[in-house]
Amino acid sequence: MLHEPHPKAPGLPAGITEPMIRRLVETFYAEVRRDPLLGPVFDARVEDWPEHLDKLSAFWSSVVLMTGRYKGRPMPVHIAIPEISRMHFERWLALFRATAKTVCPEPAAALFIDRAERIAESLHLGITIHRGEAQPGVTVKFGAQ
Repeated sequence: MLHEPHPKAPGLPAGITEPMIRRLVETFYAEVRRDPLLGPVFDARVEDWPEHLDKLSAFWSSVVLMTGRYKGRPMPVHIAIPEISRMHFERWLALFRATAKTVCPEPAAALFIDRAERIAESLHLGITIHRGEAQPGVTVKFGAQ
């Protein structure tokens, strides 16, 4: 069931729609699955790719359209991946940036990329804190490269 975008959703002025989100998610994760660094991490954990793509589409819908479709908790899922590192986040973001710029018009791509960078920073920080690796006063930025 699709929920309507919130009237103040940041994705509306950027022209983001549910079909655009789905196209971005499907295109991006096809690239992830082919990637030699990221593919094995995902393939070891995702048993049902159509279901996973539905969940990720709901996530991005909630982020950029404020639909409230996503009900998961991404932090515990990412913490539970022992091999995940800064290198994985950097590669994920490089692929995401390239895919967003290819699949979406510029305003939409810019919004998706901004949110992806913020999410990556938050997840990376949560993982490093959980592992006891965080250094006080040091923040990791994954800004556009």
